[in-house]
Amino acid sequence: MPAIISDQFRILNAANFVAGVANTQQSYYTFIGLPNSGDVGAGYGTTDWNSNTPAPKDGFREYNDDYDTMIALKKLASGDVKRMVRKYTWTAGTVYEMYKDTYTRDNLSPQTSSTNLYDAKYYVVNSQFKVYVCINNGQNPDNPSGRQSLDEPTFTDLEPRSAGSSGDGYVWKYLYTITPTDIVKFDSIDFIPVPADWGTGDTADVKNNSVDGKIETALIVNAGGGYQPISTTFTNIPILGDGTGGKASVTVDNQGKVSSVSVTNGGRGYTRGTIQFYPGAPGAETGGPISGLSAVGVGTTSVAQFEVPIPPVGGHGNDVYTELGAFRVLLYSRYENDSSNPDFITGNDFARVGVVKNPLTPSGSLLEQSRASALLALKLESVNGGDIADTTYTVDTPVYQQIGVGSTAVGYVANWDSSTGVLKLYNPVGLGSTTYGFRLVDFTSQIGAGGTYIISGQTGGNALGINTSFGTSANPGTATTVGTSLVQLGQSFVEGVAQPEVKKYSGEILYIDNRAAIQRSASQKEDIKIVLEF
Repeated sequence: MPAIISDQFRILNAANFVAGVANTQQSYYTFIGLPNSGDVGAGYGTTDWNSNTPAPKDGFREYNDDYDTMIALKKLASGDVKRMVRKYTWTAGTVYEMYKDTYTRDNLSPQTSSTNLYDAKYYVVNSQFKVYVCINNGQNPDNPSGRQSLDEPTFTDLEPRSAGSSGDGYVWKYLYTITPTDIVKFDSIDFIPVPADWGTGDTADVKNNSVDGKIETALIVNAGGGYQPISTTFTNIPILGDGTGGKASVTVDNQGKVSSVSVTNGGRGYTRGTIQFYPGAPGAETGGPISGLSAVGVGTTSVAQFEVPIPPVGGHGNDVYTELGAFRVLLYSRYENDSSNPDFITGNDFARVGVVKNPLTPSGSLLEQSRASALLALKLESVNGGDIADTTYTVDTPVYQQIGVGSTAVGYVANWDSSTGVLKLYNPVGLGSTTYGFRLVDFTSQIGAGGTYIISGQTGGNALGINTSFGTSANPGTATTVGTSLVQLGQSFVEGVAQPEVKKYSGEILYIDNRAAIQRSASQKEDIKIVLEF
């Protein structure tokens, strides 16, 4: 049986997602990961990753892989998500489409050949970040697809009108202005944000001015012929249909053809509408009202044809999400370095971003902190009295700890800070091999027979081991002294070991994006914008 998922269902899903992020009982996070995209050692990267970035895969094993190489997470607040629509910047000389409820696969839009309204180019954002919907694009019998737009709309009037004096035939309806904050966080090359809580604050007047079923414009499809050639405008012509109160004016030129039509009273309640204007109808000789119900016939009987576009439910400006098709959501996260909480490591890169819903803490409660590290951290000290600053652990290379006889922990270096003695690691399951029994063994300060605190794998300097006296379960270590300064570590260490702040494989991975590796340094920050389309 033929069926479709309607665009309104998509708009509803976008609204529900935004509401979910705002729900304090749930937690949504973006994450960055995959610091070893160019290293095939753990089975995740490819040597040509940056030049031939592979498409992400959608499967439970891949979700686990995302966690295996996750670096850090940033929580999304309600102000970090916005519903979005496509961006059409007003440009002089462009032929825009207009709002019509009739675009389908049987009636394509004239410029973009769209099969539905939301793929048509019928609204614009101007150079001042004001957004307008096109009510009339100058369509007439000589320009059935519309005309070039010459006047940039800049007004904020509540009623639709033309934008200038060029006579381009365009009528625009002002909807809203993108705020400076939203421009910084949500404006992009392809999309613009729509306001939250439409009908409140600055958008209240636009919504309150809307009238359900009010006709805003009428179009001439065929100018007809045989009318009294007297260059006269006939007024109070009723707009017929299921609404009430609609009136139009029709002008006949000196050749007996209809030259213009305008709506003088939009009425209300229309879901269907038409204008009937017959040659020789009562009042045609005097310029009085045209009943539209009789046809006396003068000269030819070529009757003019009109089109009456129907506004969205509630009228133009009533519901911007439905009017513009807001079934996309943009998620914004800024990853910037913070000396008080260094969860976002530097000196390494990342090649994956994603979104996870409701991840957990290691104890199993809902993760709620604003940022979290997904890396294991070890607080190291010299085992022979040497200076730890002389020791080097190279990023994305393996390090090891002998836990016991035939038992070795192995991980990849994500970050090494020789000033604090903190080594951060990620532990892909792919590191398992015949040497390590195809399993991961945790790095630990609880060493059994044959074990050692030493973390081997350094590329130079002194041998280092876990500082088992750094932090206890009752008083975890969260900062260390470097010179005369107290430096925050961002994680809680117990006997020199800090577990990741997020429980591996918890929550639901909602989005994955592989990209060319991005190097992180102490002087930079990354603005991550993820657009979800429902």
